[in-house]
Amino acid sequence: MSRIPRMSGKEILQILLREGFSLSHIRGSHHYLRKSGNSSLVVISVHGNQILPHGTFRSILHQANITLTKFLNMIN
Repeated sequence: MSRIPRMSGKEILQILLREGFSLSHIRGSHHYLRKSGNSSLVVISVHGNQILPHGTFRSILHQANITLTKFLNMIN
């Protein structure tokens, strides 16, 4: 099993945008993303370079329907 990377919301946002997600809207510090062909929203909390807790990171991956292995491949 791969280790969960320690990343900020800003870093995760940039990776998902690069992978085809588009910014739907921003409400406060929460950025809402959509991917074409998928009606669900992915919510990312962006607080500067603050590292997200592991549970929040896993929740973002679940909302985006991305496995940890696939996400790690997106980084590299």
